[in-house]
Amino acid sequence: MVKPLAFKGDKKSKKRKHPNPETSHDPNSKNALTTIEPKASTTEEDDSWVSAEAASDITGPILFALPSATPTCIACDTNGKVFTSEIENIFEADLATAEPHDVRQVWVANHVAGTDGISFKGHHGRYLSCDKFGILSATREAISFEESFTCIPTPDIPGAFSIQTQRADDNIKFLTLSSSSDTTTTNPHEVRGDAETTSPNTTIRIRMQARFKPRLKANKESKAREKISRKALEEVVGRRLDDEEVRRLKRARREGDYHEVILDVRVKGKHDKFAS
Repeated sequence: MVKPLAFKGDKKSKKRKHPNPETSHDPNSKNALTTIEPKASTTEEDDSWVSAEAASDITGPILFALPSATPTCIACDTNGKVFTSEIENIFEADLATAEPHDVRQVWVANHVAGTDGISFKGHHGRYLSCDKFGILSATREAISFEESFTCIPTPDIPGAFSIQTQRADDNIKFLTLSSSSDTTTTNPHEVRGDAETTSPNTTIRIRMQARFKPRLKANKESKAREKISRKALEEVVGRRLDDEEVRRLKRARREGDYHEVILDVRVKGKHDKFAS
């Protein structure tokens, strides 16, 4: 289930348990108010933002942090106009700490089936697009080659990418930060898709929610599987365990052969019992 975006400083709503009028006054009832709700998954509740390290990491809500003197990102309004927006949630102008404060700064990334391309959907449900002149917009509801991009990791800067267009006429260019050509705005920067080569201005850092990062999610799930007490393991095996057996069983939970190792430990316990 997709959850609404949460920004730094937002208050989290607390769930209230409503008593059942038939059982709330009965202290012997199993449905009394002392019921404890199950603890939610830590991985699913992780709303922190991290840097994507590989193209395969890029999925879910993301932020395009641009290499401007004043930290900015790619944003769009409800009409699909793409512009640069100043980043407020950042520590000491370090793009590796950037987080969105406005829903217009957030894009939802999805891998395009059967290709290496990635699409980016804006908050208003339209896709980021780049035409043959290098002009960015977000007005289309369907994905074509103009709404598909390739994210190429920058070798010298972890978490940074050069974002390449995927035009069918082989007129492939890169997204780049440039001086604004719009005289009606006070914004000094704009983003275009007409750079022919990579440069510092084409280096874009992609920030994403930690709960969508595959490797981070796998590590957290692995640690969650590993967390089990000695007492719980002894109850499963049916006898007291030594330190080596506890370590072996915890390692098996992490590696996925837990049930096989449980059987081995049980058999070993029976052999030791008869040997004594």
